[in-house]
Amino acid sequence: MRVISADNHINEPPWVFDRVPEKFRERAPKMMRGADGGDGWSFDGRPPKRTFGIEAMAGRDPKDFQVGGLKFDDILKGNWDGPAHLEDMQTDGVDAAVVYPAHAIFSYIAEDRELGMACMASYNDWIIGDFQSADPSRLVGLAMLPVDDGMDACLAEFERVVGCGAKGGFIPGIPAKPYNHSYYEPLWAAASDAGIPLSFHRTFGGRPPDQDWDELVEQKVSVAGIVNRFFSSVRPLTYMIFGGVFERHPGLRIVAGEVNFGWLPFWIQTMDQEFQHQSAWSDAPLESLPSSFLGENVFVTVLDDEVGFDLLRAGSPRLAESVMFSSDYPHSVTLWPKSQEHIARLTVGLDDDVRAQVLAGNAERVYGFGRQQRVRVGA
Repeated sequence: MRVISADNHINEPPWVFDRVPEKFRERAPKMMRGADGGDGWSFDGRPPKRTFGIEAMAGRDPKDFQVGGLKFDDILKGNWDGPAHLEDMQTDGVDAAVVYPAHAIFSYIAEDRELGMACMASYNDWIIGDFQSADPSRLVGLAMLPVDDGMDACLAEFERVVGCGAKGGFIPGIPAKPYNHSYYEPLWAAASDAGIPLSFHRTFGGRPPDQDWDELVEQKVSVAGIVNRFFSSVRPLTYMIFGGVFERHPGLRIVAGEVNFGWLPFWIQTMDQEFQHQSAWSDAPLESLPSSFLGENVFVTVLDDEVGFDLLRAGSPRLAESVMFSSDYPHSVTLWPKSQEHIARLTVGLDDDVRAQVLAGNAERVYGFGRQQRVRVGA
């Protein structure tokens, strides 16, 4: 059965920002050697705050995972090379993939906004022109959109990257304005009209308003933070739905990456209950139940969420239409190279049509992957 990973990542190579205009070349982010002997990205000319580690663990045994300390040459070539990424997908029995950015997201918080936007544009040209071009029928590289830099600039970059072949856009997990704000109406309209889905990934991108154990700007991470971010899409998606975003833009599709879906039934129940119970005074501009937008406009990606797959087997409403499988290559939670083993275990007892929807069908209709012959593992 065809398999699409709706959440893969890259780790950008040293030359990813080489396309910035000449006036930015000296100040563009650079890969540098860190104090721990590993390589990392510097956005301010000083040694990197963290070097390659948990974001590039594919191919390593979990007992050998490390937060940092890896050199660029230590990580799999599939982290940054399109043909090698395709080979690693084939090893994993994955036919196609949606690919998210990595360190380039710090362009969203660069103090020099002209430089930040130039870095985004350079990244977009690399992910579309160099990486996705390895096989555009099997790779969708998400282009970064400068949503915090004025809507004119955002729409100009959106139109530019779509013209270059982008089939999906990346928006930050922590934007300066919440996504239910009227500021975004032109972007939602443009994406809806163009049939281009927009994706955010947990709290990836933007400046956090507060911190617990993690400090994402300083690139400090914790297991508690990893757990917490599985629930990070509840707020933005709820406010977008109740704000009428999808009522006004029925062709808009938003994907929340790496949040799993065991929480979806309770969320759906709560939205519908409160929409109905509070209808006497609520001003929510909705003519349909909030749950009606799941699987039509709102989607999530899933890893090895056993609770979620149990709910699928129980026939929980709207789940099959809303969920996209992912391997999260090459991060520390990746299922690679054993995605087929995980799929076999997770989908036991599922109807074939539900299995097909979750493993590929939803990603096909949202991101526009063409149907093709399934790759053979080890072929």
